Amino acid sequence: MSTSEPVYVTKPFLPPREAFERYLPGIWERQYLTNQGPLAAEFEKGLAEYLQVPHLRWVANGTLALQLALRALGVKGEVITTPFTHIATTSAIVAEGCTPRYAEVDPETYNLDPAAVEAAITPQTQAILATHVFGNPCDIEALSEIARRHSLKLIFDAAHCFGVQWQGESVLNFGDAAVLSLHATKLFHSTEGGAVVVRDAETAHQLDLHRNFGIHQGDQTDVIGFNAKNSELHAAMGLANLPFADEILQRRRELCERYRALLAGVEGVQYQRLMEAEGYNHAYFPVVLPSEAAVEEVMSRLGRRFIYPRRYFSPSLSEQYPQYCAHACPISESLAHRIICLPLYHTLEDAIQVTITEELAQALGARTGDAVA
Repeated sequence: MSTSEPVYVTKPFLPPREAFERYLPGIWERQYLTNQGPLAAEFEKGLAEYLQVPHLRWVANGTLALQLALRALGVKGEVITTPFTHIATTSAIVAEGCTPRYAEVDPETYNLDPAAVEAAITPQTQAILATHVFGNPCDIEALSEIARRHSLKLIFDAAHCFGVQWQGESVLNFGDAAVLSLHATKLFHSTEGGAVVVRDAETAHQLDLHRNFGIHQGDQTDVIGFNAKNSELHAAMGLANLPFADEILQRRRELCERYRALLAGVEGVQYQRLMEAEGYNHAYFPVVLPSEAAVEEVMSRLGRRFIYPRRYFSPSLSEQYPQYCAHACPISESLAHRIICLPLYHTLEDAIQVTITEELAQALGARTGDAVA
């Protein structure tokens, strides 16, 4: 099947137009566009309730959310993190005057290897910033124990984790802080946005200060902060999308199950091992292939059909910034050269999934068998 328009790795979910437009008259009447307006407060409260988390602060984007978490927790010095993540994880650490130190990842979960984290700790280490890669929870218990024994702050980059559960509750409830992205490419979004979840009211107060220039009252500042607030228009999109959150999660589960059915029996396809399959949100559909040449062949075949998956995350950050490596990271680098994320979004058509899996199978010299009805 050839597509009539390009198929990219993702496409933003959009609610019915009237669901968004119902918020516009109030914005025009109030002429209150930003600085924690009433819709921002309503969305922040509704998001916290949906995710079942105690102290959530909605901010301008996920990168600023990471910086806010580091600031609110007073992290300086070295921060052990993963090389298999988006550059935003590293850039937030550097922007806060800290030094990232890459530790190796697990070859099956793609998350930080706790043993590698422990081996990377030095007297200068103050925190662990671990990414739940593709929404797959890290070994939270092991990392928490390491952080406790070494008196380190534990922050989770949970950018991909909207709706993810760990041991029956939100994965955002673990660590000293967890950070969520609500960018338009994520399964749930507010066009642009991010959120920080923390455990206690005092840290939440620090978030409030730092996201608003450090202003306490009037023009009095208690700390040097920055502008991480979000707008009423973005809040309107978040509020319009929130009633569809369960539907979005269910649809993505169905799409991922269909991918697996279509790829059943295809040799050379490796899947990420999920820590808790029932609590997973199916944010992405990554596959690891036998070689980089196989990835390039798949990309080429699909590109001729105007279908564009993504080599995500590639290259490994350890290859781009070797000065930050605590130790060599060959597993991360191997994954980065062999991974590909297949298109996954709410309106993805069955026929396109069939085309994608057939081309992938042919590239690997295999057959998909009968298509799933």
